[in-house]
Amino acid sequence: MTPKPLPLDEAHLRIEDGDTRIDRTILGCGARVLSQVIPATKSAGVSLWVPVGSRDEDEKTAGSTHFLEHLLFKGTRARSSLDIAIAFDSVGGESNAETAREHTAYWARVRDADLDMAIETLADMVSDSCLDETDFATERGVILDELAMGEDSPTETVHDAFQLAVHGDRPIGRPVGGTAQAISAVTRDDVWDHYQAHYGPASLIVAAAGNVDHDHVCERVQAALDASPWDERAVASPRPRRSTQRSAPAEHDRDITRRRDVTQAHVVIGCEGLPATDPKGPTMSVLLSILGGSMSSRLFQEVREKRGLAYTTYAFDVGYSDTGTFGMYAGCSPDNVAEVETIMRAQLHDLASDGPTDEEMTRVRGQVRGGVVLGLEDNWSRMMRLGRSEIIGRYRTIDESLSEFDAVDAAGVRELAASLASTLDCRALVLPET
Repeated sequence: MTPKPLPLDEAHLRIEDGDTRIDRTILGCGARVLSQVIPATKSAGVSLWVPVGSRDEDEKTAGSTHFLEHLLFKGTRARSSLDIAIAFDSVGGESNAETAREHTAYWARVRDADLDMAIETLADMVSDSCLDETDFATERGVILDELAMGEDSPTETVHDAFQLAVHGDRPIGRPVGGTAQAISAVTRDDVWDHYQAHYGPASLIVAAAGNVDHDHVCERVQAALDASPWDERAVASPRPRRSTQRSAPAEHDRDITRRRDVTQAHVVIGCEGLPATDPKGPTMSVLLSILGGSMSSRLFQEVREKRGLAYTTYAFDVGYSDTGTFGMYAGCSPDNVAEVETIMRAQLHDLASDGPTDEEMTRVRGQVRGGVVLGLEDNWSRMMRLGRSEIIGRYRTIDESLSEFDAVDAAGVRELAASLASTLDCRALVLPET
């Protein structure tokens, strides 16, 4: 089985996924609408995505993507920020947003009877935000406090430093939320220009899941856009997807240490990982589960259970359009950093040389299968999966996903582990202040 492609030149598409159905329609204005009908639910999740993230910022607009995420909740010409909050609170729903390196998403979860309200409110926020100068000044302070909170978190600090160690001082290597310096320097006009350049019907992706009717969702999205300032910005086709061509970063520091007011050390070692659409993605999932994905994983058993060197340790990866990030993390006593690093490297090398045992492969297949199925037990997860699938341009049904995991063998895990072990050249460390 192969993932279903989501071509930008196909106006109508339908995918059967078990007992659910996925429909996608590209509206005449270029917006893409996806829905997944989940039987026997009385709720719905809806999200509006823009395939623009922090890596799309230049030096002048650094921090603008995250700033926009905040500002779009501050009010439109038709709704104040309080109106937006009341709209969801009064029906027992919830709304929020996320900024990532390659997308921004605004979402809501409501009863199915309140889906129209959610679509209209989110569409109004995204298409007709005032970006008021006073709100801009107020929100700058809020964002600076948010960034300060991140600076106070050693785990967030070490992961930001590790991203920089892997990808260098370029947009994909910098913090998603921006830096205090960037947020302090960016102006309202900079953010407005960023908004005008990247937000519009051609960039819009709407994903809904739950007790929804696809045609009705399309009608409500179209009506909301017709009533918005975007009604004259219609184009013939959606925004092209970003390139998957890898570009090697310039030479940069791959070993970064930060000093903070902490008592515990935090260390991440790793390297460049796999892009989001790499065929070895299922193999990476299996490798991560064996290496550091649970209490029975090698890192957890060796670092914590056998040696008592750390409370938390795990392995992770993040995939982007053209690259990725692979790492192993541990929080430990500063005196134990060298020993913990040695163990983490040794576990990856052992996986490359001796490979997973039959018992590990059996256990992890069950773990991954359970994780896939349980992770799709709510409409929010389905909705977010639809949006991410549209951004990368392919959709895996549950059966396809499970078949791909079942097809992973020990030899494939060994090969990927060897590739990662041979390029384990990045390190980030947070240590107590001296």
